[in-house]
Amino acid sequence: MLFNSLHFVLFFIIVTTLYYVLPQKLRVIMLLLFSCYFYMSFVPKYILILLFAITVDYFAGLYLEKLQGEKRKLLLILSVLTNVGLLFVFKYFNFFNSNISKLASFLHWNYPIEGLSIILPIGLSFHTFQSLSYVIEVYRKKQKAEKNFIIYALYVMFYPQLVAGPIERPQNVLHQFHERHEFKFEGFIFGLKIMLWGFFKKVVIADRLAIYVNKAYSSPESYSGIALVAATIFFAFQIYCDFSGYSDIAIGSAKTMGFRLMDNFRQPYFSKTVSEFWRRWHISLSTWFKDYLYIPLGGNRVSRWRRAFNLLITFAISGLWHGANFTYIIWGSLNGIFLILENLVRNFETSFKNRLEGTLGSSIYLLIRALITFSLVCFAWIFFRATSLSSAMYIIKRMFQFDDFGKVSSLFQVTSHGEFILCVILILFLMLIDYINIKKGMWEFFDRKPIAFRWSFYYMLIFAILILGVYDVATKTSFIYFQF
Repeated sequence: MLFNSLHFVLFFIIVTTLYYVLPQKLRVIMLLLFSCYFYMSFVPKYILILLFAITVDYFAGLYLEKLQGEKRKLLLILSVLTNVGLLFVFKYFNFFNSNISKLASFLHWNYPIEGLSIILPIGLSFHTFQSLSYVIEVYRKKQKAEKNFIIYALYVMFYPQLVAGPIERPQNVLHQFHERHEFKFEGFIFGLKIMLWGFFKKVVIADRLAIYVNKAYSSPESYSGIALVAATIFFAFQIYCDFSGYSDIAIGSAKTMGFRLMDNFRQPYFSKTVSEFWRRWHISLSTWFKDYLYIPLGGNRVSRWRRAFNLLITFAISGLWHGANFTYIIWGSLNGIFLILENLVRNFETSFKNRLEGTLGSSIYLLIRALITFSLVCFAWIFFRATSLSSAMYIIKRMFQFDDFGKVSSLFQVTSHGEFILCVILILFLMLIDYINIKKGMWEFFDRKPIAFRWSFYYMLIFAILILGVYDVATKTSFIYFQF
């Protein structure tokens, strides 16, 4: 069930209404049943995989609280292997098996193992990491084991963030399922406003930019270098609006029932450094890798070269988490390399920045840093979006030929003049709202405006969704991160 569908709108109305109508004891049961229905609307039989993992981790949590010593550590390893094993079989087996087969063929070895004919369960990476965070936190004694199986199952399967996050920690969410949430008009309306903004970002901005991006990246040899540059920039905003739009709908729909989910994005394209970008982009995943991989590897408490190795490994694995393809590994590794280089010049950069403090040059310098950061992020996005490694290399080569950068007409090879200009206007509007969010807070800003101004903005978003929204199935309007 896609958020950007009438099916979901009806689903949301029914679930939210029932939540406040039913007595407290029945609310969690209702939410779990409807969350199962939500998940089964994609591929019904894969609910069994999810229920198996939930059962294993539920009992692992209970026994981790009782056991001591080596048995406790062995149980943690068993739980982690179960979760990672499921993820490996469905997401990575064919990737590794195919590459081993190619290596064996090159070395003239006999390798008889064939690939598996299976479909990746939707959102498997997300709820696997959410389950792992629970087990690890119980092992670290930072979270008590959940005794109620239904509530633990709901922690993993809560429909708003089930298939694409945010990847929640048990300390933030589990206790909320035990609490009684009374209907509060202000909170309910605030949740709807967050959802409205999320729908706008998804169906108006992301899906409209996708038309240009999909055409350019599906056959890059047909388009000019400047058109591919435009497509890459458009993709940067497409994936941002697509995923942050999903997160907003998830956070807003949970908020209408009184639940608080963590922020997943904080205006990432205003970042002045790549490290700042990763503190603002997909926050729930970035902090997950930081807490459960980077810090256990030694984090910043080791030598400079070991720290560089930790960063590279963390981001390479983050790339692999996104997809079983070398393009994703390169994308992740590039971001790791950017951070390593950033650390190497940090002292010089800080000294230079301090000398400019309080001058016009300081503002110009910050703008240049933001543009450089955005350029580096966009360069890495090429590997994320490209259909293959060879396609990514061709796009980069074509972009840096500079033979058509003076021909503005080349920008309109992919779509019409009007469609291209509309895309640019939508991006500028998004950046304006994000700027307001940084300076004053988007909703605080509008709450201080006259009621006519506020409602004009809300109605504008609604009409834009209805008139400018992309609903054609041919444009593949599913959320990008559903594939992960």
